[in-house]
Amino acid sequence: MKINTKSRKVNKAWLQDHLNDPYVKMAQREGYRARAAYKLKEIDEAFRLFRPGQVVVDLGSAPGAWSQYLRRRFAPKTAGTGGAAVGELQGTLVALDLLPMDPIEGVHFIQGDFREESVVAALEAALGGRPVDVVVSDMAPNLSGIEVSDAARIEHLIELAIEFAMRHLRPDGVLVAKVFHGSGYSQLVERFKRAFRVVKACKPKASRDRSSETFLVGWSPRRV
Repeated sequence: MKINTKSRKVNKAWLQDHLNDPYVKMAQREGYRARAAYKLKEIDEAFRLFRPGQVVVDLGSAPGAWSQYLRRRFAPKTAGTGGAAVGELQGTLVALDLLPMDPIEGVHFIQGDFREESVVAALEAALGGRPVDVVVSDMAPNLSGIEVSDAARIEHLIELAIEFAMRHLRPDGVLVAKVFHGSGYSQLVERFKRAFRVVKACKPKASRDRSSETFLVGWSPRRV
């Protein structure tokens, strides 16, 4: 049996970079499940998207770093403090994913495909008839390396996120969705512009330099 030494070198280099990543170390210190929490934090600080009392839905939530950030964001600022990982929560947080996610106090997690009726029913029960203030989507497909195929997969997920947002956002609501630069990126931006009155792109510093990911933020859905 041949051993793929090139693959082993790549994996070793990735692991070394990961262990030395300042955001990975920060996440470990601050109790976040993934460095992705700091991407949402930067987007929030840039656009001031979240405030206590909101209803937020986290699509593609596993392992839960974004939900953790939101949970801490909605902790009451008692005596000048906030950001508690447990205790009182001012707001409603609903997370959805096809994969399982370990519980986060105050976050209502639904495992399943939000295109299925049973999952939609569970979501609507959790929302209790309230419109959603912000939908965040960190969904990403398993990339094959085949540019045309990957672009189609990414476009499909973005379309699903937009359709979901259109059904559930309040008139001045916001969608934050992960996209990738490359084939099809300009079409995704145009799709966002057709769906929302204001659209901006954001590349957080916490996103690795070599990563092609960026995030589109859309305000106020254009409903027919």
